[in-house]
Amino acid sequence: MKHISIAALALLFAQGLAGQDTTKAAAPAAAPAAAPAAAPTASVSVAEAVVARSVVDRVPQDTGTAFPVDVGQVVLWTKVTGATAATAIHHVWFHGDTQVGDVELAVGGSPWRTWSKKTVPADWTGAWHVEVRDAAGTVLKRIDFTLGQ
Repeated sequence: MKHISIAALALLFAQGLAGQDTTKAAAPAAAPAAAPAAAPTASVSVAEAVVARSVVDRVPQDTGTAFPVDVGQVVLWTKVTGATAATAIHHVWFHGDTQVGDVELAVGGSPWRTWSKKTVPADWTGAWHVEVRDAAGTVLKRIDFTLGQ
């Protein structure tokens, strides 16, 4: 299935370049080519984001802001809008102020639901948060939660 996804993204990406190459002469096309690449990133927004124990049929289950020590793993489920094909977002996981994960997620359209999981050691209690960032690193949303408290 990954082969199909990678091939599909490559095809979409190649089609986007072909469209840019045919619109203008080489010198003027250089400046407009940068603007379309930035436009999908700038228009991406987070419509919903929740921390949950799991995701079933693309729906978050057992959401909350506090989880027991023995939870094992948590999921950040995100619904984004305004994205176009071949856009990416990141879920950047933090325990306290220490970054403990960065998951890049492909976004194929709008609206789009995606999620990442984080295994949580039993001794990593306390404050956690996850930042949803666009491809440029801009924080679109921050979700705070606690473990074991």
